[in-house]
Amino acid sequence: AQAPVFVHWGVFSVPAWGSEWFWWHWQGQHDAAYESFVRRRFPPGTTYADFAPHFTAYDFQPRQWAQLFQRAGARYVVLTTKHHEGFTNWGSPVSWNWNSVDTGPHRDLVGELGEALRESNLRYGLYHSLMEWFNPLYLADKQSDFKTQSFVLKKTMPELYDLVLKYKPDLIWSDGDWEAPDSYWNSTSFLAWLYNDSPVKDTVVVNDRWGRGCSCRHGGFYNCADKFRPGTLPDHKWEMCSSLDRLSWGYRSNMSLPEVMDEMSMIEELVQTVSLGGNYLLNVGPTKEGVIVPIFQERLLALGRWLDTNGEAIYESQPWRVQMENATDIVWYTSKGPVVFAIFLLWPLDSVLHLSSPIPSPGTQVTLLGFAGTLEWQSQPGAGMLITLPYMLPSPLPPQSGWVVKLEGVK
Repeated sequence: AQAPVFVHWGVFSVPAWGSEWFWWHWQGQHDAAYESFVRRRFPPGTTYADFAPHFTAYDFQPRQWAQLFQRAGARYVVLTTKHHEGFTNWGSPVSWNWNSVDTGPHRDLVGELGEALRESNLRYGLYHSLMEWFNPLYLADKQSDFKTQSFVLKKTMPELYDLVLKYKPDLIWSDGDWEAPDSYWNSTSFLAWLYNDSPVKDTVVVNDRWGRGCSCRHGGFYNCADKFRPGTLPDHKWEMCSSLDRLSWGYRSNMSLPEVMDEMSMIEELVQTVSLGGNYLLNVGPTKEGVIVPIFQERLLALGRWLDTNGEAIYESQPWRVQMENATDIVWYTSKGPVVFAIFLLWPLDSVLHLSSPIPSPGTQVTLLGFAGTLEWQSQPGAGMLITLPYMLPSPLPPQSGWVVKLEGVK
C-alpha cells in the first residue's frame, strides 16, 4: 500500500474561491454567489479566460515540491495536467493559447515537476480530464448525443497520446468520463495502445474512469467515487482520494483552519484505507503562484513523520484475515507475510491493549513500532490477547495519533 500525493492546480487557482469547479458554477449554472463574487472582485466583462494571465506560477519550485512530497512519505505524485476547464499545464499542440506555455506561467509545469520527481526517485502520475465543460467541439458532440466524435479526435486523444509520449508517466488518472460511453471516448483503443505499444507499456497503471458505467468495474485500480470508502474488503486494488481542504480540491484563499483535515483524521483515513487494501491519495491545491501553503506542508510533514515510525505496517502491506475490530477501541489490521500489525488510534486509558482477533502461541513476540524492547502480553480466555503498552510520560502535548503493535507468531 502507498500514500501518494495529488495536486490540483490550474486557472481555477486564480479566483481561488468555491472550488476547482469555479467556471462551471459561475457560467454553467449561473450560481448567484459566484456571479456576485466576480462582480465584486473583477472588472466588468471579465471572462474566465481573463484569469489565465494571473496564473503565474512565479514561486513554483518543483524541487522543493518533490522534497516535500518525499518527506511526506509519498512514493508517487499525481498532477492535474488538465482539469475540466480544458487549460493544459503543458504546451499541448491542440490547446492553442489555452496552455501554460503560451499564457500564464509560460512554463511547462508537467515537465518541470516530472523532472524534479524523477530526481527524487518518486513515480509520476498524470491526472487528465477527458471532457471540457465549455469546449465548442465537446458541446457539439454532446448535442448530437455523442454520435459525432470531433472533440475526441481533435482534442482528447491527441492530448493523451502527447502526454504519454512526452512525459512517460507511471500512472494515468483519468476523469471527466461520466457523460458519455467509453465507445465515444475511444478509451479501449487508447488503452490497448498504452498497454501494448506505448513507451510505458510494461510499467504504466491506470484508474477506472474511462466512460460512463466503467468506474468501479473496469480499470487497473478503482477509484469508484471521490472519497470512496468501502465497508468491506474489495476484491480489486483500489485507491481512496481525499483532500486536505475538506471543501475543495483546488486552492481557496478563504480556507479556514477547521476546514483543513487534522493529523488524526489524516492518519485515520490512511489506516482505514490501507487495512482494506487501498492506496491513500491525499490532495493539496497550490496557489496561483505555485506555493503549497504552510498549513498543507505542516500536515504532509506530520504524515511523513508518522510514516517514518510506522511505515512498516503500511508500505507493501496486505490486508489481514480481519481488517478491523471494535473491541474497547477500534483496531485496524495489516499484514506482511506471517507478521501482523495492529494499528490503534486511541491510547487505551489503562495502557492495556485488548485484541480479540489474533490467536497467540507460546512463541508470540510483541513490539511497538518506534519503541525498543518487547512488550508483555497474556492470552485472553477464549481468544485474543491483552498487551501491556509501555508507560508513556505525561506530556504537555497531546500524543501523536496512531500506534502500531507488531505481532510475530500469531494466527
